This record gives sequence, structure tokens and C-alpha cells, in this order.
Amino acid sequence: QVCMRRAMASAAKRICLSPMAPTLQAEALVARLDLVSVEDKAGANGIKKIGTHNGTFQCDEALACAMLLTLPGFVSDVELVRTRDPEELAKCDIVVDVGGVYDHAKLRYDHHQREFAETMTELDRNVKLSAAGLVYRHYGMEVLKSICKAVEANPPPGFVPVPEALMPKLYEKMYLGFMEHVDGIDNGVNPFDGNQVYRVTTSLSARVGRLNPSWNEDYSKISGGENAFRNNRFREAMKLVLTEFIQHFEDMVTSWWPARAIVEGALTAEARKSVHPSGKVAVLPSFCPWQSHLFDLEKEGFGGLTQGEVLYMLFPDSSGSYRIQAVPVEDGGFANRKPLPEPWRGMRDEKCSEVSGVPDCIFVHTGGFIGGNKTLDGAKAMAAKAVDF
Repeated sequence: QVCMRRAMASAAKRICLSPMAPTLQAEALVARLDLVSVEDKAGANGIKKIGTHNGTFQCDEALACAMLLTLPGFVSDVELVRTRDPEELAKCDIVVDVGGVYDHAKLRYDHHQREFAETMTELDRNVKLSAAGLVYRHYGMEVLKSICKAVEANPPPGFVPVPEALMPKLYEKMYLGFMEHVDGIDNGVNPFDGNQVYRVTTSLSARVGRLNPSWNEDYSKISGGENAFRNNRFREAMKLVLTEFIQHFEDMVTSWWPARAIVEGALTAEARKSVHPSGKVAVLPSFCPWQSHLFDLEKEGFGGLTQGEVLYMLFPDSSGSYRIQAVPVEDGGFANRKPLPEPWRGMRDEKCSEVSGVPDCIFVHTGGFIGGNKTLDGAKAMAAKAVDF
């Protein structure tokens, strides 16, 4: 309890110092990392110990350790031991990303063995797992429940409690939307086939990498020298990755999940056919995260939906006008099932209305994935013409 009060006080201080940063409902889980001892050697018996390698750190072991530290079994005094010494690692209760062993029964989670080829087959994925992926495989559901509990203890306005039946879906979405890219980057798996068009240098893994000290760092004035400096930087890496992990999950439980009921209402057969007789267009009464819900509901056959059926989603924007957005081929993808007509693309205002034959047009993006109209009737007319184009 004392540790948790200190963690909550630290969280409050950090929120005050960073007023523009998104507030985490589960901030105390991140603040608690300041209370964890990071050492080169295992200390006294009776304190739980998490082992990982020393030296240069990567995103996967920082995230693996941070996730473990959210679990109920690690809420009291914990020591994080960074070493490659087998004798020191043997003193640890659980070891990640070092040791050459993957054995859940022995609480050993390394992925560097020559014969290691584990993937998240239970989710039908084929990217080789990193240490973070292994920890998520075995403890991810408990981690998500710990975050849920923290959110429920400090709920934001309009929070809708997460039903137990939804947890497997959230577990899957967190892997696909967050964990898998950590696994892929750590194992050198390209996210694409073919030529690389541009480089992404600001991924979570890249930002963790930049927390490592530079080759010409001066440790002469640092208490504890290089090892102490690296260990403190590793703590910062854990705080970074856990913050983003929690932000991603909190967004799902506080924003994505409450939106499901709104999207369901827009996708009933009656609602869709009242917009266009084909049922290929839907209207949201207000903007909300809709894409992944649409894909889930199509897969479930909700309201007689078939996969690939809905082509356009209409919704009001913050100015009181309406947007028409093409539904992507896959959730989060750039390719669309049916982009807005090519002659409209890149047009604005009167020229857009002239080319489309629809009054009050505002714009159509050059990529054809989104457009705008001043009125709902105008957006519906654009959709009707686009369906038949």
C-alpha cells in the first residue's frame, strides 16, 4: 500500500509537469517503475527478481519486463537484474531475453536459440516472437486485466465497463495492433514485400534504441559509472514502452469499445437501406472509431452484413459539415474497396460540385479515400453517385 501511494503521488507529479500529455487512467502502473530496483547482481533473498541481459537494450526486453511489473505477483518489492552471468540469472524468479531457454514451466523466456521458431499460432500469426511476444503469450491476458482494473478504479467520463467476454478480442487486437510490430522489428522481419519506398525511423523500437548511451558518453561524473547509467536508462525505456502500451489499450477500452454500439446502430439493414437501397452506405450520428468495428461486424454477419458489402461511411465533422469516407480493403489499410470517383479527386468547392453534379461539395482528397459536403443530404448524394460510378 505504501508503494502504491508513492506511485500514485509520482503519477500526479508527472501529470502536473506534462499538462499537454495524454492522461493515463492507469498512470500509477507506470509511476511504480520508479520504485523498482535495477541492479547488476541479484540481491537479498525474499525479494522477487526479474532477470534480463545487460549492455545495450532493445524494445522487446524493456516491454517484457514492464508488462511483468504490472502483474499482481510483482506489486511488492521487486528487483530487476541486468546480467548475462548464468549464476546470477539462476537466482531470478523469471528471466526474459537471455539464457538460451524458452520453457514456460521454468519461467524462462528467451528467443535467441538457433532452433527457436515460435509464433503466435493461436492467433493465426506467423511473425517470430520476441521476448515481449513470449511474455504477452503467457501473461498478456493478466496484464490487460491489471490495466482494466486500474482504469475501472479511475474511470474517465462515459466509461463503459469491459465485459469479461470481450477480453479475448482485446487480447487479439493488442497483439495485432501493438505487440506484433515489436516482435517483427526485433527479429528483423520486414513489414512489407517488395521495394522499400521510405524508411520509418520513429518506431517505438527506434525510440527505445535512442535511450541507450552513445558510444562516446562520458561516465566520469556519473555515480555508479556506465552500468548505473545504462540501468537508469533501461528504467526510462520501460516507462516509455509501458506508457504507450497502456495508452493503446486504454484507447480501446475507453474509446473504441464504447463506439461499438454506435456503429451497430448504423449498420443494421434498415439503417443502411434508408441511406441507399443497395445497403452499401452507412451513416454515423457522430464520429467515432468505426473501421475495426465494421470489419468485426461484417465477419459476424451482423444485420445480414456480408464481408466487403459496405463501401462508404458518412459522419459529421467538427465544423458541422459531413464527411464521406471509403471503407478500406482491410482494417487500417490504405487500399479502399471503392475509392471516390477519379474525376472528383483533388477537386474543391464549386469545381468539386460541378464535376460531381452534387451541390455544396467541399473537397475530395486526391487519394479518393475521403471527401466532404456541407450537408448530410449532399454527402448521401455523393455516396449514391459513387456507388453507381
